[in-house]
Amino acid sequence: MDDPAPTGSPASPDPPSSDWRRGYRDVLRLGEFRALWLAHALSITGNYLLNIAVTVLVFQRTDSALATGLTLALTFLPPLIAGPLLSGLADLLPRRRVMIASDLVRAALVGCIGIPGLPLEVIWLLLFCSVLPTIPFGAARAALLTQIAQGERFVAGSTLINVTSQAGSLVGLAAGGVLVALVDARPAVLGNGLTFLVSAAIVTLWVRPRPAPAASPESDRPTLWQITRDGPRLVFRDPRLRTLALLAWLAGCYIIPYGTATPMAAEIGGGPATAGLIMASPAIGAVLGGLPLTRLVPPRVRTRLLGLLAVVASLPLTVWILQPPLWAMVLLLVVSGMAASYQFVANATFVLCAPPVGRGVAFGLVAAGLQVAQGIGIALASFLVEYTSPHLVVTVGGVVGTVGAAALALPWSRLAAGAVEAMHGGPE
Repeated sequence: MDDPAPTGSPASPDPPSSDWRRGYRDVLRLGEFRALWLAHALSITGNYLLNIAVTVLVFQRTDSALATGLTLALTFLPPLIAGPLLSGLADLLPRRRVMIASDLVRAALVGCIGIPGLPLEVIWLLLFCSVLPTIPFGAARAALLTQIAQGERFVAGSTLINVTSQAGSLVGLAAGGVLVALVDARPAVLGNGLTFLVSAAIVTLWVRPRPAPAASPESDRPTLWQITRDGPRLVFRDPRLRTLALLAWLAGCYIIPYGTATPMAAEIGGGPATAGLIMASPAIGAVLGGLPLTRLVPPRVRTRLLGLLAVVASLPLTVWILQPPLWAMVLLLVVSGMAASYQFVANATFVLCAPPVGRGVAFGLVAAGLQVAQGIGIALASFLVEYTSPHLVVTVGGVVGTVGAAALALPWSRLAAGAVEAMHGGPE
């Protein structure tokens, strides 16, 4: 679940079965959606290019798997502190303005990371702060999407943006690994800030201004504290939303190869390009699996498949105990990524099952939890790699993820019918 959910009216039910595929064509005809989509693609590409460049920079300076893993974990942990709070800004301020300001602040912070001679602690602080603007940016973009596209067009647009997140990570990691190998890490970090400036320019030029979403009198507006407080109640009291949240947070298990890619590449005699390939492989799978899953599989069927796909997302990692060669690692991670595209379906399912009141903050909480779960998975794996083999750490992560997904698949098999009814407007 990459995107905070909308705060407007619920999406309309699916059109008749013969028409449900039309959402992709319809949403791509909207100029504002194309601008929003392109801005998101640039931000995501820049984000992952930054990840590989900074982790290589830290590994070159420290030669420590722990320091490298902690650096990458810092990109996931900010939502633990500020996720629901900052995502609430998209409900209180003009969303276009929130997106532009977020990109400009991030460009400045990323540029500072590339300054020569900075202590490692300062690099960590700047990296942590550079992630914070992505929280209101993502919330504002998702909320704007509900104003630009409704109904099945929203589902299609949300899926395209999620697939683009994976494609952007693929391009950013692959290009970042090659770029760092060619020009070194520091210039790559400095140039990375340009992607956020271009994203801000696209939103400024091609997304029209809209007023702040809160139209009620000032005395009736919810505060940021009220918005933040109500999210956990909404999510954890509803068994469907609770199960979907836990299915999303399993990503903390199958993210482990991503977090241990640099020491794993060094262990098999590879360099930054090898690390970039390992990190990018799940994204390749997500792109290969995500569009067919949401384009070819009927909505009711793909909703029921969530539990099974979550199991398959972690299961390939258990093969790491055999210490597979690089080509096998890539293949297994591609399969894992294809199954992990269930997150796209879980994203839309959560949006359509959540009630309109509080939908944004509820999804903001789940999105923040997803980032935190990934950060904890990476940090814990990096700590363990200091004492044992990366292959063993990945294997353990795969076992934990597989068992956890199997435990959630059983209750979801009972809840899926109700979720389908809530999503598509009537019993099966």
